[in-house]
Amino acid sequence: MAYKIAIGGDHAGFTYKGLLKEQLAAAGHDVMDFGPGSDASVDYPDHVHPLAKAVVSKDADFGILICGSGNGVAMTANKYQEIRAALCWKAELAELARQHNNANVLCIPARFVSEQEAADMVRVFLETDFEGGRHQNRVDKIPVC
Repeated sequence: MAYKIAIGGDHAGFTYKGLLKEQLAAAGHDVMDFGPGSDASVDYPDHVHPLAKAVVSKDADFGILICGSGNGVAMTANKYQEIRAALCWKAELAELARQHNNANVLCIPARFVSEQEAADMVRVFLETDFEGGRHQNRVDKIPVC
Protein backbone atom coordinates (compact mmCIF):
# COMPACT_ATOMS: atom_id res chain seq x y z
CA MET A 1 0.00 0.00 0.00
CA ALA A 2 1.28 3.45 -0.87
CA TYR A 3 1.11 6.18 1.76
CA LYS A 4 1.65 9.92 2.02
CA ILE A 5 4.71 10.19 4.24
CA ALA A 6 5.87 13.39 5.95
CA ILE A 7 9.61 13.31 6.69
CA GLY A 8 11.82 15.75 8.53
CA GLY A 9 14.16 16.28 11.42
CA ASP A 10 17.33 18.20 12.07
CA HIS A 11 20.86 18.52 10.75
CA ALA A 12 21.97 15.23 12.34
CA GLY A 13 19.22 13.41 10.46
CA PHE A 14 19.75 15.12 7.11
CA THR A 15 21.75 12.33 5.44
CA TYR A 16 19.39 9.58 6.60
CA LYS A 17 16.42 11.68 5.52
CA GLY A 18 17.76 11.80 1.98
CA LEU A 19 18.36 8.05 1.86
CA LEU A 20 14.94 7.25 3.31
CA LYS A 21 13.21 9.66 0.90
CA GLU A 22 14.74 7.81 -2.04
CA GLN A 23 13.71 4.41 -0.68
CA LEU A 24 10.18 5.57 0.11
CA ALA A 25 9.70 7.10 -3.33
CA ALA A 26 11.06 3.94 -4.98
CA ALA A 27 8.48 1.94 -3.00
CA GLY A 28 5.70 4.13 -4.43
CA HIS A 29 5.05 6.39 -1.46
CA ASP A 30 4.35 10.11 -1.82
CA VAL A 31 6.99 11.87 0.30
CA MET A 32 6.58 15.35 1.75
CA ASP A 33 9.90 16.81 2.94
CA PHE A 34 9.67 19.18 5.90
CA GLY A 35 13.40 19.85 6.02
CA PRO A 36 16.00 20.71 6.81
CA GLY A 37 17.50 21.28 3.39
CA SER A 38 21.11 20.76 4.46
CA ASP A 39 23.25 19.48 7.31
CA ALA A 40 23.74 23.02 8.65
CA SER A 41 22.66 23.39 12.27
CA VAL A 42 18.92 24.00 12.73
CA ASP A 43 16.37 24.02 15.52
CA TYR A 44 14.39 20.77 15.12
CA PRO A 45 11.06 22.20 16.38
CA ASP A 46 10.97 24.43 13.29
CA HIS A 47 10.66 21.26 11.19
CA VAL A 48 8.73 19.04 13.59
CA HIS A 49 5.75 21.35 14.16
CA PRO A 50 4.78 21.63 10.47
CA LEU A 51 5.23 17.86 10.04
CA ALA A 52 3.08 17.07 13.07
CA LYS A 53 0.38 19.43 11.79
CA ALA A 54 0.41 17.60 8.44
CA VAL A 55 -0.17 14.27 10.18
CA VAL A 56 -2.89 15.72 12.45
CA SER A 57 -4.70 17.28 9.47
CA LYS A 58 -4.41 13.99 7.52
CA ASP A 59 -2.38 15.66 4.78
CA ALA A 60 0.08 12.86 5.58
CA ASP A 61 -0.71 9.32 6.65
CA PHE A 62 2.46 8.92 8.72
CA GLY A 63 5.46 10.94 9.80
CA ILE A 64 9.13 10.04 10.04
CA LEU A 65 11.41 12.25 12.11
CA ILE A 66 15.17 11.86 12.32
CA CYS A 67 17.58 13.65 14.63
CA GLY A 68 20.73 12.73 16.51
CA SER A 69 19.10 11.02 19.50
CA GLY A 70 15.48 10.98 18.34
CA ASN A 71 14.46 12.44 21.69
CA GLY A 72 13.94 16.08 20.75
CA VAL A 73 11.82 15.34 17.71
CA ALA A 74 9.73 12.80 19.66
CA MET A 75 9.15 15.20 22.55
CA THR A 76 8.10 17.97 20.19
CA ALA A 77 5.79 15.83 18.06
CA ASN A 78 4.12 14.34 21.11
CA LYS A 79 2.95 17.80 22.18
CA TYR A 80 0.12 17.29 19.68
CA GLN A 81 -2.78 15.36 21.16
CA GLU A 82 -3.36 13.35 17.99
CA ILE A 83 0.29 12.38 17.54
CA ARG A 84 1.74 9.17 18.89
CA ALA A 85 5.44 9.52 18.10
CA ALA A 86 7.58 6.50 18.93
CA LEU A 87 11.35 6.66 19.43
CA CYS A 88 12.70 3.39 18.01
CA TRP A 89 16.18 1.99 17.53
CA LYS A 90 15.35 -1.43 16.10
CA ALA A 91 12.71 -2.86 13.80
CA GLU A 92 11.00 -4.83 16.56
CA LEU A 93 10.27 -1.62 18.44
CA ALA A 94 8.86 0.02 15.31
CA GLU A 95 6.61 -3.02 14.84
CA LEU A 96 5.35 -2.91 18.43
CA ALA A 97 4.83 0.85 18.24
CA ARG A 98 2.39 0.27 15.37
CA GLN A 99 0.79 -2.96 16.68
CA HIS A 100 0.24 -1.89 20.28
CA ASN A 101 0.34 1.91 20.30
CA ASN A 102 -0.99 2.85 16.86
CA ALA A 103 2.03 5.15 16.46
CA ASN A 104 1.68 7.55 13.56
CA VAL A 105 5.16 9.08 13.71
CA LEU A 106 8.41 7.11 13.76
CA CYS A 107 11.37 8.84 15.41
CA ILE A 108 14.84 7.61 14.48
CA PRO A 109 18.09 8.35 16.37
CA ALA A 110 20.53 8.79 13.45
CA ARG A 111 23.62 8.81 15.65
CA PHE A 112 22.76 5.45 17.19
CA VAL A 113 21.49 3.28 14.30
CA SER A 114 22.92 2.30 10.95
CA GLU A 115 21.39 3.34 7.64
CA GLN A 116 20.16 -0.23 7.18
CA GLU A 117 18.56 -0.29 10.64
CA ALA A 118 16.79 2.99 9.87
CA ALA A 119 15.52 1.63 6.55
CA ASP A 120 14.36 -1.59 8.22
CA MET A 121 12.47 0.37 10.89
CA VAL A 122 10.70 2.48 8.28
CA ARG A 123 9.72 -0.58 6.23
CA VAL A 124 8.38 -2.47 9.26
CA PHE A 125 6.59 0.61 10.61
CA LEU A 126 4.73 1.10 7.33
CA GLU A 127 3.95 -2.60 6.84
CA THR A 128 2.54 -3.14 10.34
CA ASP A 129 -1.11 -2.61 11.22
CA PHE A 130 -2.51 -1.56 14.57
CA GLU A 131 -3.96 -4.61 16.33
CA GLY A 132 -6.76 -2.71 18.05
CA GLY A 133 -8.63 -4.85 20.57
CA ARG A 134 -7.25 -4.50 24.08
CA HIS A 135 -4.71 -1.99 22.77
CA GLN A 136 -7.40 0.42 21.57
CA ASN A 137 -8.61 1.04 25.11
CA ARG A 138 -5.06 1.93 26.17
CA VAL A 139 -4.46 4.21 23.19
CA ASP A 140 -7.76 5.97 23.94
CA LYS A 141 -6.38 6.85 27.39
CA ILE A 142 -3.23 8.59 26.08
CA PRO A 143 -4.62 12.11 25.40
CA VAL A 144 -5.10 14.27 28.47
CA CYS A 145 -6.52 17.48 27.03
